[in-house]
Amino acid sequence: MTDLSQAAWRKASRSAPNNGGCVEIAANLPEVIAVRDSKRPEGGAHVVERAVFTAFLADVKAGRYDI
Repeated sequence: MTDLSQAAWRKASRSAPNNGGCVEIAANLPEVIAVRDSKRPEGGAHVVERAVFTAFLADVKAGRYDI
């Protein structure tokens, strides 16, 4: 299990304003990226390897997902 006690959370730039879909990302952890719902931080976080998250972002930017 990854220790998230030192995670520096920041709101994703594409999160919806006014209590919409809000995502926070912690990118200061060694070797991993953590993602959580800012409205429910107590609900836990998804933790993925940096390379996997980078590939996911590349796919999003390339339009490979219907979002």
